[in-house]
Amino acid sequence: MAPESRTNQFVHLHEVLKKHYKPVAPDPQRSVVEHLLFACALEDAHYEPAEESFAGLVHTFFDWNEVRVTSIAELAEVMTSLPNPRRAAHRVKRVLHSVFEENFSFDLEGLRKQNLGPTIQWLEKLEGTDRFIVAYVVQAALGGHAIAIDSGTMRALQVTDLASEEDVAAGVVAGLERAVPKAKGVEFGSRLHQLGADFSANPYSPKMRGILLEINPECGSRLPKRRDGRRARTAAQKAEATDTPPPGEEKPAPTAQPDAAKRPPAGKKKPPKQADAPKNTPAPDPHAKPKPR
Repeated sequence: MAPESRTNQFVHLHEVLKKHYKPVAPDPQRSVVEHLLFACALEDAHYEPAEESFAGLVHTFFDWNEVRVTSIAELAEVMTSLPNPRRAAHRVKRVLHSVFEENFSFDLEGLRKQNLGPTIQWLEKLEGTDRFIVAYVVQAALGGHAIAIDSGTMRALQVTDLASEEDVAAGVVAGLERAVPKAKGVEFGSRLHQLGADFSANPYSPKMRGILLEINPECGSRLPKRRDGRRARTAAQKAEATDTPPPGEEKPAPTAQPDAAKRPPAGKKKPPKQADAPKNTPAPDPHAKPKPR
């Protein structure tokens, strides 16, 4: 039997995604820079916490310049609903710094009127952006056809044999945009992103395993497996017997001997003991007269 074409594989993927996820459309009222910053929060996260974190930035700070000069720790406190608030806050801060240095403002609405090719190149050069962020902005803000793929989505596609090792290294799934029509790009991309977010959150859940097997029934051997607890305990017991630390742990420093603190430092002699006073010697009388010599 001839192998199924890539187009048919992605069509089947879309049919499976329709059973489990609802499409999410981008907010049409957002500006280009707002779509850019929302993508920083959405990467490797579900839509709900990303919306909550983005709203927190909007309502907590006066403007985007205040966000730009705020510390990553403070930004992360506003984005606690995300799986990795500090990483998302770091992306937001770097992107705002880069946009301001390139544009001296945060108004990027002029990008909507420019040719898509040079605009994509400009976005890729910004500090803090990656393929996921650029693809999301292209689709949500600039009207282009791009499917945003983050690390969780890429791993799910790799498990189901829809992404090769070369695709993973390049960060692009070959033939995906050609297989998915532009008219269905937002619908497909949002559903696929939810699959990736679920995979990042818990790749071992029965629900996730069921979806992956529904996408590709032959991917059972590639499904993520939990580490065997019995093996870990056996390794720890062997390490204790051989005085070798188990993987991922450091060997504890040897404890000092009990008498080590009492020993004098090297190169110094122990002071001689004072002679003991003779026993049964009466104490001198302070009122006694001195004897004549």
